[in-house]
Amino acid sequence: MGCPCEFRFHAETEDAFLRAVEACLRETERFEKKYSRYLPDSVTTTINRSAGRTPVPIDRETASLLEYAAVCHEQSDGLFDITSGVFRHVWHRRRKTLPSRREREACIARVGWNKVQRSEGSVYLPLIGMELDFGGVVKEYAADAAALLARNAGIRHGLINLGGDICIVGSQPDGRPWPIGIVHPLHNASAIATVTLVEGALTTSGGYERFVEIEGHRYSHLIDPRTGWPVEGLSSVSVVADQAIVAGSIASIALLQRPADGLDWLERCGAPYLAIDPKLRCYGHLLDHVVDQEKNAKSSVLLKGNRCAPGERSMPK
Repeated sequence: MGCPCEFRFHAETEDAFLRAVEACLRETERFEKKYSRYLPDSVTTTINRSAGRTPVPIDRETASLLEYAAVCHEQSDGLFDITSGVFRHVWHRRRKTLPSRREREACIARVGWNKVQRSEGSVYLPLIGMELDFGGVVKEYAADAAALLARNAGIRHGLINLGGDICIVGSQPDGRPWPIGIVHPLHNASAIATVTLVEGALTTSGGYERFVEIEGHRYSHLIDPRTGWPVEGLSSVSVVADQAIVAGSIASIALLQRPADGLDWLERCGAPYLAIDPKLRCYGHLLDHVVDQEKNAKSSVLLKGNRCAPGERSMPK
C-alpha cells in the first residue's frame, strides 16, 4: 500500500494464524495492484491514461468507491475531490518558487468531480490531463476489507494497521483494549495521545505528513481544489468510527477546511475525535487522552466505535 502494514492476530493454532495473515496480505496487495497510480496496469492508471479519449469499463467495487467519493464531494461542498491530484504537478518538493497563477489555473481547469462522467459500468474523464486518485479512500477501505477477512478466518483478537488507518477485531487476548498512539504533529517519533479501542476503527491524518517547503515556509500537501492553494487548516485530526473509510473521510474533510470550520464539521458528524490546531491546541471528545506535557501523564477511557458518548468541549472563537 506504499506504507508500513501491520497485522497483530491471536489465533488458536499457528495454521489459523497464518491463514488469516496470508488472506489479509493478499487482500492489501490486491488493492495496491488494482488502484495504485504508480503501477502501469492499475485501474487508476488505465482511467487516467484514457482521459479525453475513451470511457473505461469498471467493476462493481470500483463503482462503489466512486460513489463513496461522490458522497464525500457532496458532504464537503466540493473540497473532497479525488480529481485534485493533478496539483502535485505544481506543488512538489523539487520546487524552489511558488507556483504561478497561470500554473495553478491550468491545474484547476482539469479538476472537478462534476466533470467526471459515470455510467453503470464505466467512467470517463472528459479532459486530457484529468486524473483520478483513489488514495483518499482506498487505503481505509482496504483496512476494513482486511478486518472482515480476519473475522471470517476466525480471528477474535486482532489489530490491523495500514499506514495509520487502524481497524480493531476484538480486544487483546487477555481482554484489555488495544492502545493506539496518536503521532505528535511536530515530533513524529512521539505520541501526543494514546487511545484505547476494543472494536471499530481509528484514522489519523494531518498536513504534517507530507509538505512542500518553499522559501522557508512549509505548505501542506492538502490543496483547496477551488484555488489550487494549500489549505491552512488543522494540523492533525484523529477520528474513531465503526469503519476506517468513514473515520478517514471525516478526518480528511475536516483538514480541508479552515480550523474553525473543520472543528464545526467534526462536531456535526458526532464521531469521537481529537483535533490539533497549528498552535498545538487540542479539541474534541478524545481530549482526555492528550499527554499532559507538564506532568508527563495521560489518561485513557474505553471507546467502542461510534457508540462512545461524545464529551462536551468548547469550540474556539
